[in-house]
Amino acid sequence: MSTVIAVAGKGGTGKTTLAGLIIRYLRRSGHTPILAVDADPDSNLPQAIGLGGEKSIGTIGRARQEFFAGRGAVPAGVPKEAYLELRLNEVLVETADIDLLVMGRPEGAGCYCYINNVLRHFLESLGRNYPYVVIDNEAGLEHLSRRTAQRIDVLLVVSDYSMNGLRAAERIRRLSEELDLDISRRYLVINRVPGELSAPFREQAEAQGLGILGVVPIDQGISEGDLVGKAVIDLPDDNRAVGAVQELMQKVIAAA
Repeated sequence: MSTVIAVAGKGGTGKTTLAGLIIRYLRRSGHTPILAVDADPDSNLPQAIGLGGEKSIGTIGRARQEFFAGRGAVPAGVPKEAYLELRLNEVLVETADIDLLVMGRPEGAGCYCYINNVLRHFLESLGRNYPYVVIDNEAGLEHLSRRTAQRIDVLLVVSDYSMNGLRAAERIRRLSEELDLDISRRYLVINRVPGELSAPFREQAEAQGLGILGVVPIDQGISEGDLVGKAVIDLPDDNRAVGAVQELMQKVIAAA
């Protein structure tokens, strides 16, 4: 059975960078193939894992919209479920060790219950082919709230080194509980930290009921790489953020 890791946090906390570094660690550790799922409408995960050059990347949202708008296009004699799953498979970007699925923007008006049910079964079936599935979510957990992911083994809530970031992380934690999602473990990751965590900040973080899994330092190499379009998955082994993510992922795997 695959291990599903979901990363969530408000915009600007570096959650997509963290998701990319997690995928980097899993690939370097031989935990392949990996299914990377970009569930943030502001899609940046393809660039983080070196697939940003795939200009023809389609999205689940687009395939779902097209199916909903043109049901009459289903070939005669082909079950709707089979035809939709065929369209969904066309969206999957496959490489040697990392496959990518971009969810796209949430659907518009209309009832999508049937299509979301098909999507749920598709993702469950697809996920069984991978030891790890890494999902980069938006702060509102939009796709998780629609139950398009049946279960989450590890939810990593990302905060930057600010009280505003912590408050956003707390809202995400509460939302994940209110949605009654099947989440086995929840952790807090503090990202872009310039030094040691202050005592008041650590106390506030621990008061949220989320254990601090790890602290990722602010890293100039990531900022400079972003300016020239360098994927975080290609960062060198001696990068400080790479080392921090390695440590927190070793904790995640050891606790499984």
